[in-house]
Amino acid sequence: MTSDALEFPLAGPGGEPVIFARTVLSHGVAMLPPMSVDPAGASFTVTLGLSETSARTVRVGAVDDARAVMSVTGRSPGPAQRARLLDLVRHILRLDEDLSPFYELCMEDPSMAWASPGAGRLMRSPTVFEDVVKTICTTNCAWSATERMVGAIVEHLGAAAPGAPAAGASGRAFPSPRAMAEAGEDFYRDVARAGYRGRYLLSLARSVAAEEVLLEEMGSAPREEVPDEEILARLTSLPGVGPYAAAHIMMMMGRYSQLVLDSWTRPTYARLVGKSTVKDASIVRRFRRYGPYAGLAFWLFLTRDWVTDPQAALGSLPPVRVDGPTQ
Repeated sequence: MTSDALEFPLAGPGGEPVIFARTVLSHGVAMLPPMSVDPAGASFTVTLGLSETSARTVRVGAVDDARAVMSVTGRSPGPAQRARLLDLVRHILRLDEDLSPFYELCMEDPSMAWASPGAGRLMRSPTVFEDVVKTICTTNCAWSATERMVGAIVEHLGAAAPGAPAAGASGRAFPSPRAMAEAGEDFYRDVARAGYRGRYLLSLARSVAAEEVLLEEMGSAPREEVPDEEILARLTSLPGVGPYAAAHIMMMMGRYSQLVLDSWTRPTYARLVGKSTVKDASIVRRFRRYGPYAGLAFWLFLTRDWVTDPQAALGSLPPVRVDGPTQ
């Protein structure tokens, strides 16, 4: 049962269009709990934390090319809560991010002009903390292990929304840093079965909960004040964050200067350009023209067929993501 629906425009701050399906199916991490997506990219459902102990589940779908609609599961929220939920949904969809400069660059590149009518918004989590945790859970493991780890973290530590099932991750928000910090080593070892990542996740959660690491401030810092190089250095100093993870987290922050170079992107790029292997330096050189948007252009080049063939987005997730030095 859902409450009254609330429509909102699909457009960036520069008036640029937004392709809803391409946003929903923009990357695999966006498909992890507490998010679930329609395989065709027509809608997504997410449980959003409103406090340490309260959460609400919303469903968001496209009405047409210019409008989307949000509905809230359960009792109708009050005006303040409804506004908060809509703000979070708009944040997840990056509707506050002006991509018009990126689209101008795409129009100058015949192989990327297809993206200019509204591709390029990468779904993000409500918090940088959630994106960092999920990204750490993708490193050096099969995708099924990532799903298991994140699912357990959400199921056992996240606040339940009204109507949440008694078991499982559905209907539960991503836990706060405090909740993850209080879980203890045995949870990450025996329940989440996070392996060596457990100590990284616990250390990260404790540092963020104690406000020793200010991830949200890092994510909102203007580029003019804090350059990408400094953000990269801060991220790679975090436990469990190497070059691949840092590049992915920066993309979630809207900082696209770094290319996500890993065990899936390298061979995928080589296949698309008709070669057996391609050196990292050649890939970087190919997308240098995009400047601060180089990583975004590279990612879109790799994932163009994910919406033409929606199952590609769900079926092309890498069996193992290796986070190590670029080759």
